[in-house]
Amino acid sequence: MTAPIPTLDGLAQVAERYDLLLCDVWGVLHDGQKAHVPAGEALIRFRGLPGARPRRVVLVSNAPRPGDGVGRILDRFGVPREAYDAILTSGDLTRELIAGRPGARIRHLGPERDLGIFQGLDLSLVPEEEADLVVCTGLFDDRSETADDYRDELMRLAARGLTMICANPDLVVESGNRLIPCAGLLAAAYAELGGAVIYAGKPHRPVYEAALAKGAELTGAPVDPARVMAIGDAIRTDIAGARGFGIASLLVARGIHAEELGVSAEHHRLGDVAEWLGRQAVHPDAVIERLVW
Repeated sequence: MTAPIPTLDGLAQVAERYDLLLCDVWGVLHDGQKAHVPAGEALIRFRGLPGARPRRVVLVSNAPRPGDGVGRILDRFGVPREAYDAILTSGDLTRELIAGRPGARIRHLGPERDLGIFQGLDLSLVPEEEADLVVCTGLFDDRSETADDYRDELMRLAARGLTMICANPDLVVESGNRLIPCAGLLAAAYAELGGAVIYAGKPHRPVYEAALAKGAELTGAPVDPARVMAIGDAIRTDIAGARGFGIASLLVARGIHAEELGVSAEHHRLGDVAEWLGRQAVHPDAVIERLVW
């Protein structure tokens, strides 16, 4: 019988065990419109803990834009810079993948706001029929479209054998009280059609390797994976990725799974949390309603 998964009242209950936190952004530090103030305060408290080792926080996001762009968004939403040491995004990893294909002719699937991901790289953005690579950062209109709207083009691209780089493996992301579809939906549809997909971001191993390398850079010494914890609100990416990489994880219940977990109302129901978690393929090491100290 599987042991019960503990529910934390605050990060302080386990903080002393860890030197490095890999913290998700959307759904944990903000809701897509404004900061979750106690979450930022919790990370500040963690970074200030005394001890032989410095405590560091790397924000690890599946945002399809460079880390400095995410930093500006966090500033706008009111997330304090004192809450973290560095930002690593799937946009950063996507740029590295594109840089390894100089002169690429790219069909970009995604909104204009994501064009910064291509800035300064040796590439051309071209129509579908001229492309030799697909980069998906999202849907053109994520407020009204679905993956079905892209099926015909995805079939044509797959038939030509083009590889897709998925710059955001998330299926959905929280924005206010809505869930917005992400690039991961199109990538999944493309894979179902036989298309080759390279995923840049969680839950895939390269982003965790890069995050621990960043942690080592920040501390000046290698980071022991046993003293690393990932925090996130998505079972499929945050928790599965941490489990696959062999580090601890903390699931934030009031995120994209809030309704499924039975915590979308004012009074969360822990019985529902336990039942839902029991049906998942992977499990976190602990659950917290919101990230607080």
